[in-house]
Amino acid sequence: MHYKTETKEKFTVVTLLDTSLTSNLVPQINDLSKKLLAESPKNIIVNCQQVTQWDEASIQALFMAQQTSYDNNASFVLCELSNSLQSQLDLTEYAEIMNCTPTEPEAGDIVLMEEIERELLDSDDFEFSQNN
Repeated sequence: MHYKTETKEKFTVVTLLDTSLTSNLVPQINDLSKKLLAESPKNIIVNCQQVTQWDEASIQALFMAQQTSYDNNASFVLCELSNSLQSQLDLTEYAEIMNCTPTEPEAGDIVLMEEIERELLDSDDFEFSQNN
């Protein structure tokens, strides 16, 4: 799998350079997401602008990476999906549960909003424990 990364203050953008994501790339998707979750910042944006097709196994791997991110208090957002990719995604059970945005700046906004939500939840937990 070919990709480039760009680390920003609150997230890492992974730009996929392959035009096709297939089941043979699933181990690499898993390894990359685990590696990025172990680093700071843990939030991940995957830019799919170059990708023209993907199969259900790769969609499932991206979904699992999203779930693992959320389990580790991190965000995971896909962006820049072509109409073709969106159509392929719509045919799967993951269409309604994948976190996708049309543009990379919007994906960054989602990450920042989720960071604020996590901070508020953490402060609510602290406040709740202080009051009891």
